[in-house]
Amino acid sequence: MSATLVLARRSLAGNRVRLLVSVGGVALALSLTLALDAIYAGVANQLTTYIDRAGADVWVAQAGVRNLHMVASSLPDSVTDKVRAVPGVATLTPILEATDTIAAADERAVAYVVGLPAKAPMGGPWDIVEGSDRVGPGEAIVDRDFARKAGVTLGDRVTVLGGEATIVGLSEGTASLVNSVAFVSFDDFRTLRGDAPLVSFVLVKVTPGASADAVAASIGRDVPGVTVQTRTEFSSQERRLVMDMSADVISIMDAVGFVVALAVVALTVYVATLARRREYGVLKALGTRNRVLYRVVLVQAVLSMAIGFLVALGFTEVLSLAVPRTGLALELSISVASLVKVGLFAAIIAGLAAILPIRQIAGVDPAVVFRRGATP
Repeated sequence: MSATLVLARRSLAGNRVRLLVSVGGVALALSLTLALDAIYAGVANQLTTYIDRAGADVWVAQAGVRNLHMVASSLPDSVTDKVRAVPGVATLTPILEATDTIAAADERAVAYVVGLPAKAPMGGPWDIVEGSDRVGPGEAIVDRDFARKAGVTLGDRVTVLGGEATIVGLSEGTASLVNSVAFVSFDDFRTLRGDAPLVSFVLVKVTPGASADAVAASIGRDVPGVTVQTRTEFSSQERRLVMDMSADVISIMDAVGFVVALAVVALTVYVATLARRREYGVLKALGTRNRVLYRVVLVQAVLSMAIGFLVALGFTEVLSLAVPRTGLALELSISVASLVKVGLFAAIIAGLAAILPIRQIAGVDPAVVFRRGATP
């Protein structure tokens, strides 16, 4: 096999222009599908950023409420004390939450508006790039991308929940293609919504060593009228709902891009294999058997695909770093599942595309090769 690898490498390196074209074609095709997969995964991750980064191990909501998007959860204040009394609960934070439109200047955006108690240990912004990470009366924290688009900064006013608040902090990582997250004080939120003695969710941190699943089960058993989920369960429900509602176009683009990429890989490898017929004829003239030629062809196809795959991966990595710097609320996330899927199917398609012209290669007459350059 080592001799086969040497022959394959020499044949590939013998014509650098042909190598560049074949590897470039494969890389371009695989870059397309890797980038689309990364966009799809990035959008899915962004949808649950607040749930994943709020710091809670367990989420307690109104009975029947299993996600944040386009729902309203209302719990009586008394639920907070009942949850606090459950064994395994270390700390908790009641929050108010609603999906609303925030506006500044001429810019409007849909946002999860979160009402935070003073000095809340959980539920607040996790990455403040300017200003304060705490909100007081008449104050708000908004996403930096929203502020940039609106042309506002610290000290400017933003309309939220029908009232106005002064921007005291700018957060990062709190915006997606669907919405962003804004934070106001708990008391302001309650006042703007009629002073009802209610909370939306209770965020729970379990004691060290305790199981989030076990504590969630205990809360569900001891506190009536609530839905209790671990962070993982809540995040999964949110992602599934929003992706079902809004990601059909991305899914279709991803599938079409994948099929197109495989077709380009197949065509590139097929043409590149046929272009080397004269080289294979020379090898036959030197006494190389057909089965050795077959192995050389397959190894060349795999090598071309592997190099193209690495180039495509590098390009996608660069893209994932560059896109967020453009100001777009878009994240690219390269997953192991995507790499395995793209790499495996590309290798299979490349192998099949290389096998197709093998019969022509096997029938190459060495004498014809030297006279007419392997023209059939």
